[in-house]
Amino acid sequence: MPVYDYRCQQHGVFSDLATMDNSANPVDCPVCGEASARVIMMSPELFDMAPSNRKAHERNERSREAPMFSTPQSRAEKQARHAHDHKSGCGCGSDAPIRGSKAVYMPDGSKIFPSARPWMISH
Repeated sequence: MPVYDYRCQQHGVFSDLATMDNSANPVDCPVCGEASARVIMMSPELFDMAPSNRKAHERNERSREAPMFSTPQSRAEKQARHAHDHKSGCGCGSDAPIRGSKAVYMPDGSKIFPSARPWMISH
């Protein structure tokens, strides 16, 4: 059985065993016997996390429950959001030229596409 955290108004946080089915139900405080609601303890690392990493985690969690689907309407909205002048190094990804996208032919006849991502394998 998993251990869950509960919080008594007078005595603070305590832990108790509960089945997964009963985990949301209040549990009596071991000191005073008052019904105490379950609390979810947050890891301190979440509060010290860089804002960009926190946004990435939030985006991943949202995509699990509500994935984005590419539709003509969503593509038009994305294009409207990114409608601006693309200066050197813009990097927004819409209509910006892909750096290093020209094919290079090797002496053995093979073709490679050098890019800013040397770890990616070309076909």
